[in-house]
Amino acid sequence: MAQLVGPLRKELADSLSSCRVLVVGAGGIGCELLKNLVLTGFKNIEVIDLDTIDVSNLNRQFLFQKKHVGKSKAQVAKESVLRFCPSANITAYHDSIMNPDYNVEFFRNFQLVMNALDNRAARNHVNRMCLAADIPLIESGTAGYLGQVTVIKKGQTECYECQPKPTQKTFPGCTIRNTPSEPIHCIVWAKYLFNQLFGEEDADQEVSPDTADPEVAWNPADAAARATASNKDGDIKRVSTKEWARSTGYDPVKLFNKVQLFKDDIMYLLTMDKLWKKRKAPLPLDWTEIHQLESSQEEAFGSGLKDQQVLGVQGYAQLFHRSVKTLRSQLIEKGEGAELVWDKDDPPAMDFVTAAANLRMNVFSMNMKSRFDVKSMAGNIIPAIATTNAVIAGLIVLEALKTLNSDFDQCRTIFLNKQPNPRKKLLVPCALDPPNPNCFVCASKPEVTVKLNVHKTIVQALQDKILKEKLGMVAPDVQIEDGKGTILISSEEGETEANNNKFLSDFGIRNGSRLQADDFLQDYTLLVNLIHSEELEKDVEFEVVGDAPDKAPAPNVPEEGKNIANGNKDSAQPSTSSKAAAEDDDVLIVDSDEEPSSSTMETSPESSNRKRKHHDADTDDAASKRKRLDQQPADDDEDIIALD
Repeated sequence: MAQLVGPLRKELADSLSSCRVLVVGAGGIGCELLKNLVLTGFKNIEVIDLDTIDVSNLNRQFLFQKKHVGKSKAQVAKESVLRFCPSANITAYHDSIMNPDYNVEFFRNFQLVMNALDNRAARNHVNRMCLAADIPLIESGTAGYLGQVTVIKKGQTECYECQPKPTQKTFPGCTIRNTPSEPIHCIVWAKYLFNQLFGEEDADQEVSPDTADPEVAWNPADAAARATASNKDGDIKRVSTKEWARSTGYDPVKLFNKVQLFKDDIMYLLTMDKLWKKRKAPLPLDWTEIHQLESSQEEAFGSGLKDQQVLGVQGYAQLFHRSVKTLRSQLIEKGEGAELVWDKDDPPAMDFVTAAANLRMNVFSMNMKSRFDVKSMAGNIIPAIATTNAVIAGLIVLEALKTLNSDFDQCRTIFLNKQPNPRKKLLVPCALDPPNPNCFVCASKPEVTVKLNVHKTIVQALQDKILKEKLGMVAPDVQIEDGKGTILISSEEGETEANNNKFLSDFGIRNGSRLQADDFLQDYTLLVNLIHSEELEKDVEFEVVGDAPDKAPAPNVPEEGKNIANGNKDSAQPSTSSKAAAEDDDVLIVDSDEEPSSSTMETSPESSNRKRKHHDADTDDAASKRKRLDQQPADDDEDIIALD
C-alpha cells in the first residue's frame, strides 16, 4: 500500500484517510473499485447495494466466493475488502439507494460519490441527489469491452440527464398476442405466460388473442361465434389463466392444446381473417400429432454445447411437458396461493420459456432458437468482461484523486474502446461539457412539456408512467397551477388515492395547463406544461417534447451488428434500486485519442463544425467524430452497465 500512496502529495494522502466517500453498487465495477480505494489509501468508505450474490457473479466479482452465494453483496464486499486493509472503516448497507432514508442530508456526509450502477433509474436518482447536495459524482459504466468514466459537478459540468437518452424499445400488446414476427416477440410472450400460469398475474401481460386489435375489422362481438369450432370442449375460460390451469392440475397436455397456447388460441386467431391477408397464417400445433412424428425428424441441430443446439418441435414439446411438471411441483411445495418468480438462472423456468417461445415461433413460421439464444434475449444478457471492470475502476480512482485534490480542470470523461483507435490508443480522454441550459434536471428552473390526451390519461398514469418512469421522480407531489392550488397527487399514502382513476380533464386540466411537481426526497421541482392532443400515434399514451429524453438522435447500428445495452423492462430488477425499471443508455465510441467535448455525439458532417479544440497532455489536435451505438435492453447484471 505504501508504494501506491507514496507518489501522492502528503496533503492528498492525508485527505484520503479523512474524507468520506460513498460507493453505490457492489457488483462488477463496485468490487474492483472498493479494492482499489482501500489500496490507494481511502479509509472511510460507505457502500450500498440491494442485491444478493448469485453463482453467475463469481466469474468476475472477485470479492465473492461460492460460499457467499445468497448473501448481501455490500456486506460480503466489506468483509472481503477489510482483509486487504483491516484499518479501513467501511459501512455496508444492504438496501436500495432510492430508499427515502438516504436523503439529501445523507449525501452531504460525503466528499465524493462514485456510481457503479446497472440501471438508469437509480443513476438518475443519484445524479439528482448529488446535485441537491452539491457533492461531486463520478459516473461509470461498462458494456462488454467498452467502458466509460466521467465526472459530474453541479454548475460546472453536464449532469447525467443533460443529454437525451434513447427510449427503451417496447412492443405493442397486439403484436405480442396476435401477430408476432420476430423471435423476441415470442420470448416476451413466453415470459408473460410464465407469470400468468405460475407467477403474479398482470393484466398488462395478457397472452390470449387480442380482439381489440385495430387490424381486426370485423365486429369483435362475432368473435365468439367464429371461434366456436375451437371451443368445442366448452371448458375454456378466458377470465383467469391461472385458475383454469389449477383446475386441470397443471396438466401439460391440456395446457398445450387448450387455453392461451398452441392449438385453441391459434385457431381463434385464424378466425380474425383480416390479420392474415398480408401475413402468413399461423399453423396450430396438436400434442398427439407432434408425438406421432418420426424421431429421426426430431434430432437436434447445431454445434457446440447442449444449450447451443436447436431441438425440433417434438423436443420442445417434451421440454414444455417436463418444465410444467417441475414448476407445478415447486408451486405445491410452496403451499396454497404461492407464486413463482421467473429467473433466467432457474433451470425449470428457463426451460419453460425456451420451450414455449420456440413452439410459438414454429406456429408463426419462424426459425427456432437454442436455449442459449433464448436465455440471452429473455435475460437481456451481453458479455461481461472482468478486465474492463478493472480498467474502469482504476480510472474512477484517478478521477477521484483529481477531484479531491481540487484539480477539477484536469478531470476528463474517459472512454475505453474495444479496439485501438488510429493513434493506437484504447483510452481516450474528452473534456467535460458545461451544463445544458435546457436540461429539465439541473437547469435553474427545470421545465418540461408533455403531450397527451387529457380526456384519456388518468392521474395514476401521470404519476407512474410519466413522472416516475419517464421523468425519474421517486415520490412526486403535484399541484395544478389553477389559481386554487389544487393538489392532484400527494406522496402521502392514501391522501389523493381517490384521484387515481379520474381523468386529468376531470380536474379542469386542458391544453396549456401547467403542473408543479415536487419531489422532496430529491429536493427537485419540475414545471410540467401539458399539451392536449387527440392525434397521438397508435399505442402511444404520451410524448415528452422539447428538450426531453425521447428527443435523442436516431442511433446508428454498430459495425459488428450487435447491440450493447442495459436494462429489461420485462423482468430485470436493478441491484441497487427496489422496483425501478432498468433501462438502456447510449454508448459512445471514440475513434481517436483527440479530446472532443464529451457530449458531442452527432455523426453528421456538419456536427464537426460544432466541436471545440481542447488541450491534452498527449495531443493538441482537433476533436474527431464519435459514433453512437444503438441500445437494446439488457440484464440486471451489475457490471453490464450501459454507457452514456
